[in-house]
Amino acid sequence: MQVSERIQAEIEGHPVVLFMKGTPQFPMCGFSSRTVQAMKAAGATSFHTVNVLEEPEIRANLPRYSNWPTFPQLFINGELIGGCDITLELYESGELAQMLADAQSAEARKA
Repeated sequence: MQVSERIQAEIEGHPVVLFMKGTPQFPMCGFSSRTVQAMKAAGATSFHTVNVLEEPEIRANLPRYSNWPTFPQLFINGELIGGCDITLELYESGELAQMLADAQSAEARKA
């Protein structure tokens, strides 16, 4: 499987995917840490993460795939939402909570 197919499978296989440096329990950069904190504060009970520090091929190719140069990168329902700054703006406006709730309820209906 090519790396672009692996990226696509991650994005399509989970309603909420965060490509980040480190893990939610041990973020390896401040931007990833702030993004995880905002998601949890917005009510994300569970979300899939990919540690790009352990996946060098994904780290090298995701910016081309998504046309977004930095990490973290948040995808909800297959759509790139953005990085830390956008996630924080959406959290502060209340939109992130709604987006996460919609994604999680859609996933619950599938199950």
